[in-house]
Amino acid sequence: MSPTDSHRAEVADPPRWAVWAAYAVPLCVLPSAVWRLTLLVTDDAVTSWYMIFLSVLSMGLALSTLGLVHRWGQRLPRWVPLLGGRPVPARPVVVVALIGGSVLVAICVYLLLNSRFHVVERGWVGIGRDEPAHPAPTWKVLRYYAPMVAWGPLVIAVAADYGRRVVRPRPLAGQRLG
Repeated sequence: MSPTDSHRAEVADPPRWAVWAAYAVPLCVLPSAVWRLTLLVTDDAVTSWYMIFLSVLSMGLALSTLGLVHRWGQRLPRWVPLLGGRPVPARPVVVVALIGGSVLVAICVYLLLNSRFHVVERGWVGIGRDEPAHPAPTWKVLRYYAPMVAWGPLVIAVAADYGRRVVRPRPLAGQRLG
């Protein structure tokens, strides 16, 4: 048993608030993902691949937050091809989660400030040739995206707890942990 394995065995269970927060993340993303998928029956075929991709990507990223509070987030399950049973390095997981949460917070702050102060009147559309700019979304659309405002802060909180529980402090030069 390597020192890493013995450390992994000593990892404390996450507090109840962190488990609730991790499970809240997919619930925050679910309304917008389902709404985008319902547009497939009413929208044109040009954007359908984009709607499916964005819904699957956002739900996949949201569900990955659960790995921060479950054992499979510390050691890959044995059924995973080639990598099964190997420990997941904790520091990169924490760094990626904190960066991702910070980006989500920055996007929400930008969208909220831009909706108030109109810094950018018309953004890049990026789908379809000569696609016209869409009008500002109304509450009928925003109600599906409003829960996503909590996504970034929840990920940051759960990642900080994961880092506190899992990442071992580095010893200073000439110092032993014991």
